[in-house]
Amino acid sequence: MEVRIEQSWKEVLQSEFDKSYFRDLADTLHAEKAAGRKIYPPGSKIFNAFNLTPFDKVKVVILGQDPYHNPGQAEGLSFSVPEGIQPPPSLLNIYKEIEDDLGVKLDKSSGSLKGWAEQGVFLLNAILTVRAGQAASHSGIGWQTFTDAVIKALSDRREGIVFLLWGNFARSKKELIDTSRHYVLEAAHPSPLARGAFFGCRHFSKTNEILIDNGLEPIDWTRKQ
Repeated sequence: MEVRIEQSWKEVLQSEFDKSYFRDLADTLHAEKAAGRKIYPPGSKIFNAFNLTPFDKVKVVILGQDPYHNPGQAEGLSFSVPEGIQPPPSLLNIYKEIEDDLGVKLDKSSGSLKGWAEQGVFLLNAILTVRAGQAASHSGIGWQTFTDAVIKALSDRREGIVFLLWGNFARSKKELIDTSRHYVLEAAHPSPLARGAFFGCRHFSKTNEILIDNGLEPIDWTRKQ
């Protein structure tokens, strides 16, 4: 299949695009759009995480579940919303942990994490599309088969990536990661439903310590654009 995606990812994932499940997935999306259903994010942003963070540039993976399902929120980056959209509660809790962990102040009016992606933070949702107003509505159409292959490709072909797995869903993906080659940091989900269990994980300072130890540039977590 001809999929518009950053070239390095296209080369790594071409075999997935050629499989029947991916053709079925694409057919499902086309059929839903033809039926007048609103799907988020817009088509040009479905592979936004891949386009902003090429395969060889990935230093950190932050795994989300599926896109935000309210108008204007989804932009193809886990936990991120476009500039001008109010940051959702989970993202505000992420900001709070960064401030407490690093002793910095963040601009909490901005919910865009594009600046992280451009530094090598791969903001991957396990499910890349959603029907408007229906959370997890595309969880069964094949995206998880695809993104499991993405995680496996990073695990098998790269070394020293820091995987941040927040909440039970993300933690279930640990089995796809070769922990002898990569680093896995686990915590509760930053959602308010977790009642603050995310706080104190210090994943942002720990990630930078790992990157520095490996001779890599640390992430500037205050840079979001």
